[in-house]
Amino acid sequence: MEDIIAVVLAAGKGTRMKSNKSKLVHKIYGKELVRRVVETAQKASVHDVITVVGYLKEQVQSVLGESVKYAYQEEMLGTGHAVLQAEKYLKDKKGKVIILNGDVPILRPETLRNLIDKSIKNKEYATLLTALYDNPKGYGRIIRDEGGNIKKIVEEKDATEDQSKIKEINAGIYCFDIQELLLALKEIKPNNSQGEYYLTDVINIMNEKGLKTGAVIVEDNTEILGVNDRQQLEMLTRFLRMRINEYHMKNGVTIEDMNNTYIYDDVEIGVDTVIHPNTTIKCDVKIGEDCELGPNAYIREGCRLENKVKIGSFVEVKKAIIKEGTKIPHLSYMGDCEIGNKVNIGCGTITCNYDGFNKSKTIIGDNSFIGSNTNLVAPVKLGNNTFVAAGSTITDNVPDDSLAIARQRQINKEGWNK
Repeated sequence: MEDIIAVVLAAGKGTRMKSNKSKLVHKIYGKELVRRVVETAQKASVHDVITVVGYLKEQVQSVLGESVKYAYQEEMLGTGHAVLQAEKYLKDKKGKVIILNGDVPILRPETLRNLIDKSIKNKEYATLLTALYDNPKGYGRIIRDEGGNIKKIVEEKDATEDQSKIKEINAGIYCFDIQELLLALKEIKPNNSQGEYYLTDVINIMNEKGLKTGAVIVEDNTEILGVNDRQQLEMLTRFLRMRINEYHMKNGVTIEDMNNTYIYDDVEIGVDTVIHPNTTIKCDVKIGEDCELGPNAYIREGCRLENKVKIGSFVEVKKAIIKEGTKIPHLSYMGDCEIGNKVNIGCGTITCNYDGFNKSKTIIGDNSFIGSNTNLVAPVKLGNNTFVAAGSTITDNVPDDSLAIARQRQINKEGWNK
């Protein structure tokens, strides 16, 4: 079986971000740009990933850890030079190599897989991802021959007036035959206005050899957008948010206000769940059917909500397992807890899960009622069918069918305020 390898270009400075951090480690919707690119490759079944690092390489390596191999580009001499730094990992391989940019974070795995599959099926030595833009300013143009085959790519700074009018642009994402790519990289020259080794020159070299090349036109142009500054980072965050929200709505979830609902990656939501505005649902959350969330709710990582759960206004839950029919209507924090079926959590209830050193767990049994303004000091366990009086601070376990009252008796001092 032939190899499929990805090379992620992550050596640039990204000076327009105006930051002390590498551009590649800035986050979009909770994940670093470069991490999203690597995960896209992995989700497209490309598990051997080489990341070419350079400027502030330690920051990129701290994000990706041992999930990838690393090559180092000491001088910024262009994309062709960057890919060549990965030669030691490629020289003994046969198959396909995918070239990705570390600052193009919202490419769909399905799009990348289509590119790979077309390249393999059609036996193309180079397959490009391209796009059609009415205003292609800033992009390299795709030059095709009379038969529609890709002849070469011309960077905008080197394009003639007629070439500048071409609307098909190079997305900068490629699938190459590994060995032919390495041969072509050693032939490219920095004969351009930038004095750099352009990866795009490989296409012309392959065509001169009579090697078959092709392209896939991306359906959604937002997928190929890159991040150069903070305005573009915010714009791509919006695109990603809308994409995720649309996905859930198509699968039976009601989102009342798409512009003010923030659902992160890897979230599962059952049908007929309603999400009110200003609700945030972080990664790795599973929500059942017919739930109601928000407004102004915060569902943090690792939560599991079963069917018909209600999370109301100004409620935060974290690492919580909440079973069917339970209601947390408003103004509560429930962290590191397991809550049974048909439990009612009163307004102002919190789990005191952190003692300054360790996180501890709160367990609440089925059919329990927690009165308003209750503090549950973990570790603590409340049995089934328990009732906690409002204003209590619970530090000891509560047996099944018990009423727990933990508050000081009221004393009135008549006339004291005079």
